[in-house]
Formats: sequence, C-alpha cells, structure tokens
Amino acid sequence: MNMISLEKLKETVLEASELMITEGFDISSKEGYSNIVTSSDIAVQDFLCKKLAEILPGSGFLCEEEDMQDTSHEYTWIIDPIDGTANYSRGIAECAICVGLKHGKDIVMGVVYLPRAKEMFYAEKGKGAFLNGKRIHVSDRSFANSIMCTALPVYHKEYAEVCSGIIREVFAKCNDIRRFGACAPELCYLAMGRCELYFEYLLSPWDFTAASLILTEAGGVIAGLNGETPDFVSPSGIIAANNEENLKALLEIVKKHTEQQ
Repeated sequence: MNMISLEKLKETVLEASELMITEGFDISSKEGYSNIVTSSDIAVQDFLCKKLAEILPGSGFLCEEEDMQDTSHEYTWIIDPIDGTANYSRGIAECAICVGLKHGKDIVMGVVYLPRAKEMFYAEKGKGAFLNGKRIHVSDRSFANSIMCTALPVYHKEYAEVCSGIIREVFAKCNDIRRFGACAPELCYLAMGRCELYFEYLLSPWDFTAASLILTEAGGVIAGLNGETPDFVSPSGIIAANNEENLKALLEIVKKHTEQQ
C-alpha cells in the first residue's frame, strides 16, 4: 500500500475546512447542552472519509461522528472533524480539524488545522513538527514558569472535584492556567511553546491523536494518567509537557489526586 504524502493530507484538510467557513450551520444535541454536533461536523467528516478512502484504499476509520470505528486495518485514519465544536458554534477561534494516520501501533502523520486562526500544525513521524511551514519546538521553561492548559470534564461532571484538586495544586506550583476548550489546539500550543503543561481527565482518541504526534515531533512528551503510552484507539486521560522532568512532576500530582478517589 502506498502511503499518502503529508502534502496531500494537508491539501485535503484545507479543502475540508471550506465546509467549516460558513455562517449557516445547524446545531443539534447529542446528550444535552454539553455535547453538541453541528451540520459542519458531519459535512467535514463525510468529506474527509470519502477523500481519504480514495487516496489510501483499504484504510480504516475511527471518527467522532456517526459511530465510525473500524480499526482492524493496517492503516487507520483517526479523525475529529471539529475539535472544539462548542467553540465553533459560538464563533470562538479555538476549533480545529484533526486527522491522524495510524500504522500498526504508531501514529505516522498528523494534521491539526484551525481555520479561524489560519494555523496549520502538522508532522510526519521522524521529520519534525511545523506550523504554516516553519519548524516548531517546545519551550524550555521550568515547571514554576509553566502555563498549563486544562479543562473540567464537561461530559463527566462527576469528576469535576478530582480535576479541580489537580488544577488547584498545579496552579499553586506553576505560573498560570489556561482553558481554551479544545484539546488538539492546546497540545499544538504546547508543541510551539505557548504553554508547557497539559492535563485532561478523559478524552476520546480523536481528540488527541493527531496533535500527539505534532507534540512529540516538537520535542514534547505525552502520557496517560498512569504514565503509560496512550493506545490511540481507546478513551484516555492525557497529561503532556515540554520535557520529561515537567511531565514527571505533573504525573505525581495527578496520581496523588486520582488515587484518593
């Protein structure tokens, strides 16, 4: 099987983004106010699945919308048509198309595109990470001078207390906290040095897969809540940092609070 080129993937994502740049979209609820889907989510996903299946025949798909979970192939596309749908529906810039390509257990390609900010982050395994053509790298800031991106678990508010405890303790030891409301843009911000730490209690694989490669290719580190490598096909808590030392410090805080549950 000939693997798709990164340039072709970027081009396809850019084409798909035209379906997001619209004033007219319908919003429907999946499970109450916190979990919504727009007609743009569906349109972007349908477009990407059709195009990517043509470009890489025989590949599988793991996608957020419409229960597409076929991971039995050598190559699997892991897609979030719009990460940050709530932001998108309210006109906030932090919303992104995320496409990761998994080969066996490895993520070999990742693209995260924020159409409103016109920021395209991308990486190919072993070849570095880029933003709009320029190479990016994590910062070298210490834990005390770090900004952590995080979120309270909007789909699982029963975990708000444990998350609040983690956030409070990190806040006391780092510089500050940010909450942009979309995982992939935040991990990409970490990759380019806008922030240094990341924590979220429970995410779906399409939230973090594409951005995880961009982060690691930019010199950052990512793990599950027990320090393990995420498998990219199952829901997982995620922590990330600009270096191993900061990840270890964050992991200790997270473990302390999650073990008390």
